[in-house]
Amino acid sequence: MEFLPINAEEMKKAGYDELDILLITGDFYVDHPSFGVAVIGRWLTACGYRVGLIFQPDWKTPDSLRVMGRPRLGVGVTSGNLDSMVNLYTAGRRLRREDAYSENGVPGKRPPHALVVYAQLARQAFPRIPVVLGGLEASLRRVAHYDYWQDKIRPSVLVDSKADILCYGMGEKPMPEIFRRLERGESLAGIRGTAVLLGKQDAAAFNPGDRYLELPSYEEHLVNRDALMTATKMLEAEMNPFAGHGLLQRCGERLLVVEPPPEPLTSAELDRVHELGYAGRPHPSCKGRIPAYETIRDSVPAIRGCPGGCAFCGLVAHQGRQVMSRSPESILREITAMTKKPWFKGTVSDIGGAAGNIFGSETDREFCAKCRRSSCLFPHICPHYRCDGKKLLELLRKASRIPGVKHLYINSGIRLDLALRQPELFREIVSHHVSGHLKVAPEHLHPEVLKLMRKNPAEEFYRIQEIFEEESRRCGKEQYLVPLFISNFPGCTAEHMKTVDDFLSRHRWSLQQVQDYIPLPMTMGAAMYYCGKAPDGHPIPVNRGLAERRPQIRVLKKRRNGPRENRSPSSAPRPAGNHRKH
Repeated sequence: MEFLPINAEEMKKAGYDELDILLITGDFYVDHPSFGVAVIGRWLTACGYRVGLIFQPDWKTPDSLRVMGRPRLGVGVTSGNLDSMVNLYTAGRRLRREDAYSENGVPGKRPPHALVVYAQLARQAFPRIPVVLGGLEASLRRVAHYDYWQDKIRPSVLVDSKADILCYGMGEKPMPEIFRRLERGESLAGIRGTAVLLGKQDAAAFNPGDRYLELPSYEEHLVNRDALMTATKMLEAEMNPFAGHGLLQRCGERLLVVEPPPEPLTSAELDRVHELGYAGRPHPSCKGRIPAYETIRDSVPAIRGCPGGCAFCGLVAHQGRQVMSRSPESILREITAMTKKPWFKGTVSDIGGAAGNIFGSETDREFCAKCRRSSCLFPHICPHYRCDGKKLLELLRKASRIPGVKHLYINSGIRLDLALRQPELFREIVSHHVSGHLKVAPEHLHPEVLKLMRKNPAEEFYRIQEIFEEESRRCGKEQYLVPLFISNFPGCTAEHMKTVDDFLSRHRWSLQQVQDYIPLPMTMGAAMYYCGKAPDGHPIPVNRGLAERRPQIRVLKKRRNGPRENRSPSSAPRPAGNHRKH
């Protein structure tokens, strides 16, 4: 079966007289492991279920969900690869002009708060059907959270959606268990990586023992801004799958029960997930282009998780902090198969994930089982985190020798803190695996803002510039660093932003990537933005309205696509101490 069926005709071709599970997504259907709904659909199919998929349904009519009949067991709902509000709205709370996950980038194919809308639509289409929430939006909104676009605290998405259960994280372990229990008529309680909302009677009877910790209630969030900071700290401390507690949160007379995270997949399990026979392209009903697919078409997903724990990023809340790497053999098999695709032109655009130099990182599980850190890398790299880059270096050399591979690039971006500890790997990447531009993310250059972001000192960025320019010059290539800077992060003042502006001005640097800060639900940055406080409790300035945010936005936008010298900006002299003056 090349694609999961999307209508009655394709069901018939698949040999299905009915579906066991119907999946609904706000993204166009791309059968590729970089798209979450494809992964879960393929995984459930491999577990023996008959799975169908409806993408971007008309949310104004339940008939849009009835094209394959009523599923036997239940409906799984995701808004897609992004939170639907991030997908629809800019940092200025204005509608975006393009949706990278829709055909030809056409916006408006999904509703705001898509999880709630799709779940309610499923119940209208199929009364009393079990509904399961999943995907990134479910992960980020599994507890009471701050919604930046509505500028208010919202309860767990389970409250408004009235779904039966929420699956957070990537879902390969809990999702089959959920549907096994639904098939057997068993309770959905106690499945790791899930959350359920208990009614009044069940909430009163629930005995947490010492397995659960209680978050501030939804009602407390409404009257006390600091409750969000308290809850965020607790959430971060309990995200460890080896030692995390379950969490409880009261919402009126109901009780939200969040189970601990599931253990990360082994390398063999991750290999299996990525070798499920994906078509590797959009569904044939697509007559145009899917921008997000074009970005990753010739890439190879290699890892899960991120050790960084940056305050602005929601990845840890979804994929976790533990790094999971596929085996080199699995990746080499995928690249070999890719070379035989009709669209392949000889270039592997990326091997990566959260960053291009995380692959092969390892930790000491015995020590991790006792850890409560929010980051493996900040404020200093954990001594139990091993990241010498040798496994990735060997993989790149083997992959480059595969017949048909002309170029092999790393485009996921490079973590600066790791690159400095991987000198041989970094020089090899610069010499052989840069497509002309290498993405890095210093995010800022002022030490106070970097500390709030949980990013390491700007000196690491300056040092990487030097090495990058030195190696580019040695191999005779004109190459450029592509840095990402963020404006209006909580605690960032105009004077802090001037540090970035002065640096860019001295180097006459034209930026290709700019980002105005968006407080993602369930991140430390969102708690700081909402509370106006740093994690240690001291007050920080926050730019809230567009009028307050505009000056910092202009600092970066005036540098975007402007005049630029015909050389790598890192060849200019290193700033002489200006970055330290504050």
